[in-house]
Amino acid sequence: QVQLVESGGGSVQAGGSLRLSCAVSGRTISNYATSWFRQAPGKEREFLGRISANGYNRNYADSVKGRFTISRDSAKNTLYLQMNRLTPEDTAVYYCAAGNRGSNYHAEEQWVYWGQGTQVTDSS
Repeated sequence: QVQLVESGGGSVQAGGSLRLSCAVSGRTISNYATSWFRQAPGKEREFLGRISANGYNRNYADSVKGRFTISRDSAKNTLYLQMNRLTPEDTAVYYCAAGNRGSNYHAEEQWVYWGQGTQVTDSS
């Protein structure tokens, strides 16, 4: 069974940085497209970015493009989200996902496997 576990969340001052990790077990991430979403209280889950299974293609939401970077370490079977210049609007629970069903990777329902989320809180 595929499991994804996010970590690295916490509280950070505005303008600061965090790197989230998503440890994947049960499958190698090189066989799956992977992605990051976030969900703020009272809001819908928001697509942040994805990386293709082969690692060559990356796509980001306009809201985070230039600030957030997705990477992976195949040897560790871990996906990362580097977040820079954080603002209070970035406060949310961050989720990693794997295995998109189709080309519409922006949509939550297109992803098969999900982690439990990790809280990121931005202050000031």
